[in-house]
Amino acid sequence: MQRAFGDLAAGASGVMVSLGRRLGLYKVLAGAGPLSSDEVAARAGCAERYVREWLASQVAAEYLVYHAATRTYEMTPEQAMVLADENSPCYFPAAWEVTASMWMDEARSAEVFRTGEGFPWGEHHPRLFCGVAAFFRNSYRGSLVPEWLPALDGVVDKLGAGARVADIGTGHGHSALLMAEAFPRSRFHGIDAHAGSIEAARANAAAAGLSERVSFEVAKSTTFVERGFDLICFFDCLHDMGDPVGAARHAAQALAPGGTVMLVEPYADDRLENNINPVARLYYSSSTTLCCAHSLSEPVGLALGAQAGETRLRKVFEEAGYSHFRRAVATPFNLILEARV
Repeated sequence: MQRAFGDLAAGASGVMVSLGRRLGLYKVLAGAGPLSSDEVAARAGCAERYVREWLASQVAAEYLVYHAATRTYEMTPEQAMVLADENSPCYFPAAWEVTASMWMDEARSAEVFRTGEGFPWGEHHPRLFCGVAAFFRNSYRGSLVPEWLPALDGVVDKLGAGARVADIGTGHGHSALLMAEAFPRSRFHGIDAHAGSIEAARANAAAAGLSERVSFEVAKSTTFVERGFDLICFFDCLHDMGDPVGAARHAAQALAPGGTVMLVEPYADDRLENNINPVARLYYSSSTTLCCAHSLSEPVGLALGAQAGETRLRKVFEEAGYSHFRRAVATPFNLILEARV
């Protein structure tokens, strides 16, 4: 009962976090020192009575500090990194957009549970796409260039000299753009089957001034025609695909000689009994209505799920004809795997 009530409170708290993000309340509090509810409301342009109740919810959740003697509220630097700084690798509020989309799509999810049919990614509520893009952008910002790419054999040297890179399942293009910013001599090509995401990716590239070196196309992982890539990346997407073996095989055909595939997947142990933790709980839940559902909507419909684990992923690449597969690095949230033909 205690666990279930805690989850119920967390669900309601997620709405409060989303409102705080949408209304700019966290930004008002970040770095401002102790503020009264009147001051927070005035700076955010909101009604004080609503703000006062919202502030109380944040204190109860331990997202803010309350000074009882002065009846003021304060955000610590650590809290600001998680809740207010949109460029922090720890920034979290965008993740609740994904949960919101899952609630919006609950009726459709219940239907496919009964029928066994798939639920294509592009048919989910739009809050899913912006939530996934914003959440993963920040985690990639903190790790992709300084940690993950250097863990791959010889890849950073190629990128520095000038390489061709494919970003499969690019979404809004943030992963390709982060690499392009770090390696100005290389060129990047993002591929995604969702037209709306590719439109957003092109806009993001233009805003960053990177359109000359970063291109995007609407295509599937098994149908894109570009070849000669020194690096092909799959960022948190292979498990969503109906035919991951086919996608890996197609990537092998698109690699330049000596090229590398970087596979970034949600962290998981190979055994369910070793995945009893908050990270796995989140991934299994989202996988139920998003990852497996999309895979089942496509030909083959292997439905690896977001917690496939390293051994199962290795089998995918071995079946696709790869001779080399290793774990390059791991975080509490991701496995970063290296594969070569």
